Amino acid sequence: MAARQIRISRLSDFGPVAVVLPPREGFSAQAVGAIGLLVDRVSPPSDCIIGAPLAAPPFAGRRFLPAPPVLWPPFGPLRYAAAVAAVLHRVRPALIEVHNRPEIARELARRFPGTSLTLILHNDPRSMRRAGTVSERAALLRRMRVACVSEWLRTRFLDGLPQGAEVRVLPNCIDLAALPPQRERENLILFAGRVVADKGADAFVASCAQVLPQRPGWRAEIIGADRFSPSAADTPFLAALRPVAAAAGIAMHGHQPHRAVLEAMTRAAIVVVPSRWQEPFGMTALEAMGCGAALIVSPRPGLVEVVGDAALRAEPDQLAHALLRLTGDPALRASLSRQALERAPQFDIEPARRRLQAMRAEALARSLAPGQCAPA
Repeated sequence: MAARQIRISRLSDFGPVAVVLPPREGFSAQAVGAIGLLVDRVSPPSDCIIGAPLAAPPFAGRRFLPAPPVLWPPFGPLRYAAAVAAVLHRVRPALIEVHNRPEIARELARRFPGTSLTLILHNDPRSMRRAGTVSERAALLRRMRVACVSEWLRTRFLDGLPQGAEVRVLPNCIDLAALPPQRERENLILFAGRVVADKGADAFVASCAQVLPQRPGWRAEIIGADRFSPSAADTPFLAALRPVAAAAGIAMHGHQPHRAVLEAMTRAAIVVVPSRWQEPFGMTALEAMGCGAALIVSPRPGLVEVVGDAALRAEPDQLAHALLRLTGDPALRASLSRQALERAPQFDIEPARRRLQAMRAEALARSLAPGQCAPA
């Protein structure tokens, strides 16, 4: 890029950037997942955010464009891609950013061959449609730029590809200035997130059922549902978990707005992230660190990458032992809290915004014809 003497000072000189959310992702204060939160944090206000129609108003100050369902294709991810394409034809963006859906990114690359496109991956690509094989991942790199939210995901994407293949890491972030203020900690053990087996919610209940009788004055709470929405389905997993949690004295609060989750993290002495699946990053762990909670996480690649030494690590079936240790050791809790607050600024919002803008500038610069100079 340096050899071509390309200069970019304002990305808006090229036209809007269109950010495409996954089809089930929320983008409102009432219902939002990790991807929607990240987009709201790092994307400039000028971006066009495209997603499925929302049941609640989008985040304030955002240009959200719903992609209503189309008649054809009748089902599947290509139907959503066609709906998004209809919106993109109106927007005419200079750059399309697709989050976490390789099959949708490929379809949009086919429909908009002259438009720069970036795919940002938040989950293991090798478990995704149109990215599971080496040839599929190589095809993605021929059609678009690819970024991952952790080094572990980047390693998974590049496995089997020729050396030198370019995939950037754009770690998730938090806005430390927007977090609730620190307060006195309560003897509270907190689980926050999707209440599903992959996230270890049942391991949390089973472990707390062992620990709480041995730790008078302590209590445990669960915030979350099957999905990040107040209308999330009441699944068989949840129905089976509720009576077990009630018998152990564990309060289950269901889905709560994201701000309420952060407030709970500033109250809780301990936050637990007992995931069974291979967490690609671990936003809950990062938010808990930013809120200063003592943290216990599963030794999963993305979680370890985020927390470093600022957390205890325990497999879900060993969680009770870690909880007994941490609830009985105020000095250890204070040390972990201090380490978490010291580590969290590595993931603050301003460096994340700069990384995103740099990647966008490179994508737009490379889309220029040889010899063409970007607006100064």
